[in-house]
Amino acid sequence: MAGHEKIHIVGIGESGVHGLSDAARQLVLQAELMVGDAHTLGLVPELSAQRLVIGTDLEEAVEKLSAATQSRIVILAEGDPLFYGVARYLCSQLGKARFEVVPHVSTMQLAFARVKESWEEAFLTNLAGHGVEDVLETIRGAQKVGLFTSDQSPPGAVARTLLDAGLDYFTAYVCENLGSPDERVTQGELADVVDQPFAPLNVMILVRKPSVPDRPSSQIGRRLFGNRDEAFLQSKPKRGLLTPAEIRAMVLAEMDLGPASVVWDVGAGSGSVSIEAAQIASRGSVFAIEVDPEDHELIVANARRFDVPNLTPILGKAPEAWRDLPDPDAVFVGGTGRETARLVEAAAARLRAGGRLVASVGSVGSVSNIHRILRQVSHEVNVWMVNLARANDQLEQIRFESLNPVFLLSIVKPG
Repeated sequence: MAGHEKIHIVGIGESGVHGLSDAARQLVLQAELMVGDAHTLGLVPELSAQRLVIGTDLEEAVEKLSAATQSRIVILAEGDPLFYGVARYLCSQLGKARFEVVPHVSTMQLAFARVKESWEEAFLTNLAGHGVEDVLETIRGAQKVGLFTSDQSPPGAVARTLLDAGLDYFTAYVCENLGSPDERVTQGELADVVDQPFAPLNVMILVRKPSVPDRPSSQIGRRLFGNRDEAFLQSKPKRGLLTPAEIRAMVLAEMDLGPASVVWDVGAGSGSVSIEAAQIASRGSVFAIEVDPEDHELIVANARRFDVPNLTPILGKAPEAWRDLPDPDAVFVGGTGRETARLVEAAAARLRAGGRLVASVGSVGSVSNIHRILRQVSHEVNVWMVNLARANDQLEQIRFESLNPVFLLSIVKPG
């Protein structure tokens, strides 16, 4: 670049030069080189300055700007160039000292003005950089959401994803071509947006309806983990052997599951740990290994009840039953007696480096045996004795009923 003239990054709207402030208009009118994408440069057809069209490849834009010889260079950007615009990238590559930024009203700001909602506390994001699936949990708890949609995530696809996730409690606005003669604002339910076509230049706003829960009423009480024991089908002769909700929460916390984890639940019983693991590792694979045919059928029924298609019930005796399974990122082994210690040792051998193993037993003797085995795998073995008591109301008194003590052991397998 010749000399040390500042490069001006000027925000512009659909009304073109006529919508600019006097100062911004003068910068644009006096420019020797106008830089921008095809749409933005098309907003100022009356200007005779030399034009340099840049696309989505901003590295190429930096190279071209570095090679430019003109003194008065203006980069045109839609709305506020620092709000999901090109200014941040260019300043980081060429240095802030090379630029002056003259913002226009952001398209997002204009969209909120059109629907007459404040945007002070709204969650705002640009779907050109990621999918809506990546921000579902943030949207779930938001009061207002502003989305720059993209070709890959148009309003209809966003609405469908939200509905599939049970986020049906937003009023949707799609604001198209803001500031141009064919501007349009569509308001409706998410279901109304799914099949409608919209112009590529749009902003989608979601406003939470008043007095609605944070999820569909059918899902209230259905937790990601720590569900009440009564939520699971259990075989009545063996009722009480299910891993209690409080213990389950500790087990899953120690298993430290990621969205795509491979999980083994060895001695799965009715499948409570497997099911909650499958809900957490929703893009992963969970294998519930159980030797008892009746309990295996309960796992199948509970998996259907909780709608976890990534859970695979395995009927068979471990370790033979896991011979063909992928190596796990996390394993839970529950049981009693010497058999549990043998299974812990075999499972630890298959556990991936960095993987987590958690064992639950009911006797001090089992704790000692398993602790000795796990010490051969990792120098750090965590051990807990958990005593729980649940309250009951009896004759206007609160009385506590103790559960059997549970011993938990866990390790992280060294890399």
